Amino acid sequence: MATETAPEQTGTLAVNAENILPIIKKWLYSDKEIFLRELISNAMDAITKLRHVGLSEGLGDLGDLGDLAIDIRIDREKGTLTVSDEGIGMSADEIRQYIAQVAFSGAEEFVRRYEIDAEKNQIIGHFGLGFYSAFMVADRVEVLSRSYRPDESATRWICDGGLEYTMAPAERSRGTDVILHLAEDDKEYLETARVEHVIKKYCNYLPIAIRLDGKTLNDRSPLWTRMPQGLKDEDYLEFYRKAFPFEDDPLFWIHLNADYPFRLQGILYFPKFKHELDASRGQIQLFCNQVFVSDHADDLIPRFMAVLRGMIDGPDIPLNVSRSALQNDPYVRKISTYITKKIADRLVSLFKTQRETFEKHWEDIHPFVKFGIMEDEKFYDAVKDVVLFETTRGGHTTLKDYLERNEARQGKQIYYAAKGDAQATYLQLLEAEGLEALFTHTVLDSHFIQFLEHKGPDIRWSRVDASVSDLLVDRSHKTIVDADGRSTDDRIVDVFKAVLGQEADVEIQVQHLKSAEVPALVIQPEQARRLKEMSALLGEPMALPGRKTLVVNASSALVQKALADVDAREDLCRQVYDLARLAHEGLPGEEMAQFIARSHRLLAR
Repeated sequence: MATETAPEQTGTLAVNAENILPIIKKWLYSDKEIFLRELISNAMDAITKLRHVGLSEGLGDLGDLGDLAIDIRIDREKGTLTVSDEGIGMSADEIRQYIAQVAFSGAEEFVRRYEIDAEKNQIIGHFGLGFYSAFMVADRVEVLSRSYRPDESATRWICDGGLEYTMAPAERSRGTDVILHLAEDDKEYLETARVEHVIKKYCNYLPIAIRLDGKTLNDRSPLWTRMPQGLKDEDYLEFYRKAFPFEDDPLFWIHLNADYPFRLQGILYFPKFKHELDASRGQIQLFCNQVFVSDHADDLIPRFMAVLRGMIDGPDIPLNVSRSALQNDPYVRKISTYITKKIADRLVSLFKTQRETFEKHWEDIHPFVKFGIMEDEKFYDAVKDVVLFETTRGGHTTLKDYLERNEARQGKQIYYAAKGDAQATYLQLLEAEGLEALFTHTVLDSHFIQFLEHKGPDIRWSRVDASVSDLLVDRSHKTIVDADGRSTDDRIVDVFKAVLGQEADVEIQVQHLKSAEVPALVIQPEQARRLKEMSALLGEPMALPGRKTLVVNASSALVQKALADVDAREDLCRQVYDLARLAHEGLPGEEMAQFIARSHRLLAR
């Protein structure tokens, strides 16, 4: 017997309060306090819509628009928190449409109804999911609203977060009250200080007054909304001090103001850095139409900009439903590219027009610039010619200027040294010959130099203790050979090997330096040292590949004395070796004690 095939059926997925509210409460919003931002944003929308209607339809029966502020009231006895506005309001039908149908966007409907440009209407909230965030903190929510239309009456809508709601006629003038009957676990929002903190955090810069129990809290004209031409340095500093109290004044700032191909405003400050790449000091706050969204704009700005502080306001930035994270969108990448370019332009402009100020701030901003160069190719192309290095000739120089000054003697060779006393002896030898070296300051510079070598392979970077430059060697010296066919240089090598033996795992070379002041130098291959530094940075110390070299200066009177004085030879050879080690990297405790005791013996002689 054949089996009958069931007929094809169709249906509709049901989305209702029973299954959507738990999702809203648990997943769409990561922080309960966001509910107040959403309700204030909705009130802001209502006021914005009313103004638009007033302009589009003429004031007509609307008359004077009245006090267009957002009022928040706390009633501790009733356990309620109320967000109130005198905006466009809603009729009973609109409440059913915008509130009872959970995911319906009132903003989108409004745009369609009045055929306005969504790019310009500045609507920031939704009567939809944003409103339902109220149930994160309330057992019961009331909406009391009256439309701006004179023939509409007020309506009260009540819901306890379940499937049922009630609607009934009520009394109210134009506008909307959202009354939250707070849950027992959320009574903290009956405390004035707690509510004030949330308002100032999320809505401090809204262009409409926000009053808490009659007291206006917000700054309605943030600095980034004003034109840069009308602002003074003190305006930027005062705004920074309010936004980031207890911090040192910033070094300088960038005012962002774009209308095309996207709208973007903001101010980015360069704080005074106290630690290399101290990203924890940075804080870029993200706003959408002056409503705070997040203090993590990681997707909007390149990683190297995380050390900056300031505000970015992008009305067109695509946000997710909770407005707390950026969506992955090509639009975001365009904004990121724009911000990067503006920062690069500001640095180049400062270098060209205020070189002295730029050099003054360089020690604070160089980690940021170098990290950005290594991370972002376009940033590198824009600022590569304004990167500065401190030089042994005093002040700062660009690589281009350094190479042009020294090409006749050094060719494409760049000498560099760590800032401090570690390579002082090597630098003295270079300076005595009129050679110039650059200073590096941080571990970051080691990686930065390797990056620059990759960009300019014809340029050779060499730390001053990596080799002995041919420019330091006396080529006029003539080798003297004894009857056994051994040169003086060979005898010096034999003597030092015999004294140091296996105690010093070094290769011994002899050079005749132009300066007789330095008896010996320890040199270490450039790549071997870099490998060691890299492993130390990664927390994985490794055995150093390759041996160090002790370059003994045959022109030194002390070396010649060691060669001639058999009785003092051992002490003199060890002293020459330890002096070279001191100039290179220092001596450990026990060996330093031996060096001091040996110095006393030699002085006594």
